[in-house]
Amino acid sequence: MAKLWCEGHSTAILCVCASPGPEGLVASGSEGGEVAIWSQEGCVVGRLNLLGEEDCTSVGFSPAAPGILYASHGDTVSVLDPRNLKGAVKEFANVGEEEINALALNESGSTLALADDSGTVRILELPEGKACRTLRRHTNICSSVAFRPHRPNNLLSAGLDMQVMLWGLQKARPLWTLNLQDIAEEEDDHQQRPGQLFNPPLAHCVSVASCGNIVACAADDGRVHLMRVGGGSKLEQQGALKAHCHGASQAHFVPFLSHPYWLASGGNDGRVALWDVSKHPVVTLEGKAKIKGAAAPYRKGKSKAKRKGVEAREEHEADVGVTEKSGPEVNINHGDKVNWLCPALLKGTASLLVADQSSSLTVYPLAEP
Repeated sequence: MAKLWCEGHSTAILCVCASPGPEGLVASGSEGGEVAIWSQEGCVVGRLNLLGEEDCTSVGFSPAAPGILYASHGDTVSVLDPRNLKGAVKEFANVGEEEINALALNESGSTLALADDSGTVRILELPEGKACRTLRRHTNICSSVAFRPHRPNNLLSAGLDMQVMLWGLQKARPLWTLNLQDIAEEEDDHQQRPGQLFNPPLAHCVSVASCGNIVACAADDGRVHLMRVGGGSKLEQQGALKAHCHGASQAHFVPFLSHPYWLASGGNDGRVALWDVSKHPVVTLEGKAKIKGAAAPYRKGKSKAKRKGVEAREEHEADVGVTEKSGPEVNINHGDKVNWLCPALLKGTASLLVADQSSSLTVYPLAEP
């Protein structure tokens, strides 16, 4: 049964994060620069208004030191002590060229990545906050960044230019770039019907499974795009889940279930879903030839031309790994547009924290199927 966490904010919550560990705290940020700290029972244990009162767009606990919380607002990152939330311990001012949309920390907590409205990704060395890399390749807003586990010099970024990039930080250049628009146009050629419209696949949120090899990206076409990173950090395969009937705003792997390929998604359609992608072709590495070799199902009563169209579309979807027949294991009608989604272990129970257009957090306990 869902629980509602209230009284932490007076404005819409924009971001949420959970500290690792059995007794970890939860942090949330909202419009107007409000930051709240919650216990695992949903009690507010701290509240702060950041200086400047710009929206708090992203929060993240240090993996190495749960007593350090980073919060982005405007072009600034504030360093906070969640157990003593009286003010910023330190501020990294003007580290974004424009408003920062997302931040991410590497596994050791020694590096902080920032994505901003200019499309720039900036890398800061911690604890000093000194900028050591500036990555410029996105041509529109950069909306999300995520470090690749076990590969501290690999960083994923995604943006409203419909690009997903894997960066090699040593040389500060992309190792590869995937253009989601090219994929969407290819699929639309096979699927579009008269009068049918498709949202462009603006990339909103990127996440990497704990194995470090599977990437998920929520996009405005309603899909969660999946990518497999192979040897030499090469893009080995890509595919997608037809996850939402409107834009998909959030996609996060859930690291504490039975395997690393449980994926949670949230969308503008007000739905929250939990997917088991362990058997998806991108994860299982089923080759394209093997998928294409499967016989297309016969549709009784359809003309030969229509059957050919259906077969071509199904063959193409299998070829690119687009999946809609196997739905989510858990499908929740949340009822409001999802701003942020955060997997968390709360008192030993796997849960999803959901922020929407309201000033409250909704907590959904997960009973693994």
